[in-house]
Amino acid sequence: MDLSRLLVVLTVVVLFQLGSVRLASGNFVFEVQHKFAGRERSLSALKAHDARRHRRILSSVDLPLGGNGHPAEDGLYFAKIGLGNPPKDYYVQVDSGSDILWVNCANCDKCPTKSDLGVKLTLYDPASSASSSRIYCADDFCAATYNGVLQGCTKDLPCQYSVVYGDGSGTAGFFVKDDLQFQSVTGDHQTASANGSVIFGCGAKQSGELGTSSEALDGILGFGQANSSMLSQLAAAGKVKKMFAHCLDNVNGGGIFAIGEIVSPKVKTTPMVANRPHYNVVMKKVEVGGNVLELATDTFASGDQKGTIIDSGTTLAYLPESVYESVMNKIMAQQPGLKLHTVEEQFMCFKYSGSVDDGFPVVKFHFEDSLTLSIYPHEYLFQIRDDVWCVGWQNSGMQSKDARDMTLLGDLVFSNKLVLYDMEKQAIGWTEYNCSSSIKVKDEISGAVYSVGHHNVSAASQMISGRIITFLVLAFAVFHRFW
Repeated sequence: MDLSRLLVVLTVVVLFQLGSVRLASGNFVFEVQHKFAGRERSLSALKAHDARRHRRILSSVDLPLGGNGHPAEDGLYFAKIGLGNPPKDYYVQVDSGSDILWVNCANCDKCPTKSDLGVKLTLYDPASSASSSRIYCADDFCAATYNGVLQGCTKDLPCQYSVVYGDGSGTAGFFVKDDLQFQSVTGDHQTASANGSVIFGCGAKQSGELGTSSEALDGILGFGQANSSMLSQLAAAGKVKKMFAHCLDNVNGGGIFAIGEIVSPKVKTTPMVANRPHYNVVMKKVEVGGNVLELATDTFASGDQKGTIIDSGTTLAYLPESVYESVMNKIMAQQPGLKLHTVEEQFMCFKYSGSVDDGFPVVKFHFEDSLTLSIYPHEYLFQIRDDVWCVGWQNSGMQSKDARDMTLLGDLVFSNKLVLYDMEKQAIGWTEYNCSSSIKVKDEISGAVYSVGHHNVSAASQMISGRIITFLVLAFAVFHRFW
């Protein structure tokens, strides 16, 4: 059995590495790396990653004065950033589902000290930075974050943050202001280092998986919509447009990630659902092989624990039970002779020797304002052996009761597409694209247009696998089912 084919399933989550930025330009780039490059992962590991993430993404975020924690998403992208003066490097998860930037701090309780991701963890020490200053509860940032000065606030009381996740893990600490370094676009495929001042969380205590995960990093870089996010702070200062885009390359690994106005390619968009904590959009209908599915009129209704979330941190694609069953029935109807087998008690797999693009239908999701997302068979099916394929669609109703009516669309359907998040126009869009190529961004100061290209961070190639046993267990499971 060709075990190397199993590496195909590893191409679903990406990592970012971030350097230093000159704020005058207004366009920033992130070097992108496939998270699991060089590391064996089982199918169960991918599902476990999504399950942990969904328990968190569906949880309420609590930021009271003196509380505990901030959102963390296992399996998101990560970036290498510089903090402080003199700067030190920190590896942080890049998360479109949370808002603030925070890192583990000196004297932190239960903060991780090592990671299997092949990166060196560093604790941030405000006292060692000449540019660091503490944010107090009466400061404007703190008052804006909590919608007013909280009761009991005194001039010497730090502004604290706290978030507890649905799985019980969390982080707590206080806000500081310091220099942040990254890379600014200065020409075609050229960047220059610079820094800007931002407010971020200094993590004093971690709990649950944040303190024990083998995939630990130094913190989280939130790309959410709240005013406390790094992107919102820079936009409020007139340094950038409040928009970013990514293009995840599941062919060569890595991809493109940039902040700023995307000039090319042109991207058609659909409106975001207003007043939602995540990037929610309105799905209208689903089409399989040219046939529109007959679904209840409220199937994709927006609301609490309903609707459609665009989330590149999710590995697979999760559909409400009625949608999942209809999609699967239509897909498999074109191959009635197939014998389906369950691998690892959760993935539907089958033997097929022909071209899946010739033998299976295209699935299309239709959104408000006539935006369509086309998912081809080679995208929703993944190969784990020369002639064995598994289905990437998952039943939301089988994941958790809180998520049963939600649609979550992750890397499975957005790989090899340029995805644009435009908070200024409250819109999200995408287009088919070669993520190994480049995009064009506009410099807001000069009006010049520059090319931003594909990156593939070399650090991830040095990652050491600790999962050979689970890899071999999966290999045995596949061998047992199909031989």
